[in-house]
Amino acid sequence: MSGIAGFVGRNHSLARGNVIQEMLGSMNRERACAPAIVSFPEFRLELGWLSPAKPGDDCVCVRDEANDFLILFRGEHFSDDQRAGESANGKEHGNCTATSLLDLYKKLGADLFPKLNGYFSGVIVDRRKDNVVLFNDRYGQGRIYYHDGPDGLYFSSEAKALLKVLPSLRQLDSRSVGEFLSCDCVLQDRTLFRGVSILPAGSAWKLGESGNFEERRYFDPKRWEDQPRLSPERYHESMRKLFPKVLKRYLQSPVGVAMSLTGGLDGRLVMAWSRCEPGDLPCYAFGSCFGETADVRIAGEVASVCKQPYTVFTVEGEFFSQFPGLAEETIRLSDGAMDVTGAAELYVNRLARNIRPVRLTGNYGSEILRSNVAFRPRQIFEPLFDGDLIQAVRQAETTYAEELRGNRRSFIAFKQVPWHHFARSAVEKSQLTVRTPYLDNDLVALSFQAPDADQTNFDICLKLVADGNSELAAIPTDRGVRFGSSRLLNRWRESKERILARAEYAYDYGMPNWLARLDRLLSPFRLERVFLGRQKFCHFRTWYRGRLASYVREILLDPRSLGRPYLCRREVEGAVARHLQGQANFTTEIHKLLTLELTQRLLLEGT
Repeated sequence: MSGIAGFVGRNHSLARGNVIQEMLGSMNRERACAPAIVSFPEFRLELGWLSPAKPGDDCVCVRDEANDFLILFRGEHFSDDQRAGESANGKEHGNCTATSLLDLYKKLGADLFPKLNGYFSGVIVDRRKDNVVLFNDRYGQGRIYYHDGPDGLYFSSEAKALLKVLPSLRQLDSRSVGEFLSCDCVLQDRTLFRGVSILPAGSAWKLGESGNFEERRYFDPKRWEDQPRLSPERYHESMRKLFPKVLKRYLQSPVGVAMSLTGGLDGRLVMAWSRCEPGDLPCYAFGSCFGETADVRIAGEVASVCKQPYTVFTVEGEFFSQFPGLAEETIRLSDGAMDVTGAAELYVNRLARNIRPVRLTGNYGSEILRSNVAFRPRQIFEPLFDGDLIQAVRQAETTYAEELRGNRRSFIAFKQVPWHHFARSAVEKSQLTVRTPYLDNDLVALSFQAPDADQTNFDICLKLVADGNSELAAIPTDRGVRFGSSRLLNRWRESKERILARAEYAYDYGMPNWLARLDRLLSPFRLERVFLGRQKFCHFRTWYRGRLASYVREILLDPRSLGRPYLCRREVEGAVARHLQGQANFTTEIHKLLTLELTQRLLLEGT
């Protein structure tokens, strides 16, 4: 994986070249990247980066001939500029070049940042203006971790790089752990590690004379919030004109693009307007070991209508033997942000990269276009944890409620995306270049003008599919909804699919303890084949009891794990035993216990 590492000192005599080398080494796990380090003594800046030597590099450093300017850019920027890619010494980023970005900075200065469109992070050094800027995209997907210490500011693409060189940071922050247990993520630009923060979304921090960074934001969400709402008719027409233009940006790549499909509406909208020739946009879906999911079945129909090749990657067989290694890799790749269920995402995305190295998805469509809040605080089994950690879990509910106040779309775009969605995307992006048109600046800006009613917005999206490809609109979504059907019929189908989805959830993650005991008695009938595999391709409740049971015992009943000060030993032993015996359901708790233990071993003790 590519990466960025840097240090800005407050003392002119400090040199950190060896430290930067160590930071880069901690990120260069497969030794597949070429490390580079450059020093700027006048700014007390040491800067390093890793660039994979392959087509579609996503981390490039470019300087001008006079060595007055340097831009280190990691990620992709999407532009409609047809001249992008023509520079002889530029490297492509989406449909733009790093050299063209440097030219833009020379022309625009700090006004460059609001014009950048994509996911990215980077550093600009401007010797003419005595200026250093550390920046990221406005949704915080190009994550930068930092620690502001007495000797200076350390920053990196991965938290583990900071942990490597700063032993004092190798401890969990109890407030953050409480939020992770409750919300599945850490809030307010903090991390699991005490003293390590993340650069807020939309930052362009400028280095001051004292060696401190001025914490500036180049984009204010109110700019979009204050736009007037559009009528359903005007919003539909505006989206109909904009969406094809936006999508074209994300279909361009010199190494080829493939489409990751589900049975949902958002991937369908992409396919309806992609207008690719037969065979030019290979499609795939992720399948369950228990049978054909709705995603697999519907995605196959969509690919067939569009005359594109179609592949299903199923989580089965070798996945279970590889799970221990995949789980550990998930923790390392996400710096503990993604729980061990990310092992399945890692497995299928690793298979998918054999088709094309760029994965186009419908991710964030329901969130951006229909204001879907994807995470909320939830209850955990409190007896497993000590009193201080339970207090942190309860505090997380209050923090979440405070952050949720205000504009719902702003919460989704500028908080939910960088805090919650980052974890899974970090795992996915370790294997492929992942793109989605639904975080395009122009599209998100227009979404803030959508009508208030969620159902209206869903109907508009369904109509947009029909505008692009009427055959695709005739295929029911995974919610059972079909364009052209009466609202009553669609509601009936939707209710049916919702019941089936809830039944699967009740048999899997959401199974109450009394039903777990009954399911154990009925195990000879293998009811999992009746309920599982309809909607989801991961089934960890069953897997923890079966093929992964020995791994759960090995990790969670190890004396090292049971001796963690934030755990109640007897309760953990009891919960693990009851789950594995089929007497209770502790699937979510086992996720969290395994994740925290692996984080402790791999990132804190094994650094």
